[in-house]
Amino acid sequence: MIVARSFGTHNGTFHADEVTACALLLFFDRIDRDKIHRTRDSAVLAECEYVCDVGGEYCPEKKRFDHHQVSYTGEWSSAGMVWAFLRDERVVDASQYALLCHSLIHGIDAHDIGKAELTPGVCTFSQIISNFVPVEYNAPQDLQDKAFFQAVDFVLGYLERAFGRFAYIESCREKVLSAMALGNKYLYFDEAMPWMDVFFAAGGERHPALFIIMPSGSHWKLRGIPPSNEDRMKVRVPLPLEWAGLLEQELKQVSQIPGALFCHKGRFISVWETKEDAMKALEYVLNQGIK
Repeated sequence: MIVARSFGTHNGTFHADEVTACALLLFFDRIDRDKIHRTRDSAVLAECEYVCDVGGEYCPEKKRFDHHQVSYTGEWSSAGMVWAFLRDERVVDASQYALLCHSLIHGIDAHDIGKAELTPGVCTFSQIISNFVPVEYNAPQDLQDKAFFQAVDFVLGYLERAFGRFAYIESCREKVLSAMALGNKYLYFDEAMPWMDVFFAAGGERHPALFIIMPSGSHWKLRGIPPSNEDRMKVRVPLPLEWAGLLEQELKQVSQIPGALFCHKGRFISVWETKEDAMKALEYVLNQGIK
């Protein structure tokens, strides 16, 4: 008999895919924490409502999510399988699904099936999760289980922050679209807010805006807009070369703007004391400061 809201996965060493699959089901309230079983006992797994990364079967209708069997030829791990299941069950919408696919799930899947290219000095999400695994290869199961749940809690925290940030970005959507609708060479906001995701999703690559002006703490910033969502480290138009890397008095003298505070040496962002100072900087850049 299937026990409602139960979850089964293999015991022993764990990986990011089943940890994330478990965390996703917990986060979206599909399973109960006290009904999570780590075992390879087929009798116990048969009674679990959800089984991930073990059992040799991929069947979303039966809530079985394993990718190790020869019959499965896709590129999902149990994380990708469960995430697609939650989309198909309409637990999450298309925008939420795409968000996590591109920021987390694709990387976990690629790592687990051996297709991720690891870069020295770069620590992936999957590598972080693997660091929760006890150091001793023969660690007892109670220690392994404790570590597994620590990893699950880490992923839950990540999901909470990721979806919280996504909700905040979406709450600013209309303000960003309104600023874009003006068709100016700059976007102006009277409050600090996330704008880049909405901007490019709404066709920002074709928008004429070159700069952003918005508050930055008690000051104001003038920031260059990237050419595309993929080239976020670049800008369409850099700030003036003579401003690069200057602070306060030096920048005040060169720019002739009394509220000058800072210009990054990369020439993509500058900070000014007031909105009026930032607007003066923008006017200079648009009229004669572009090099």
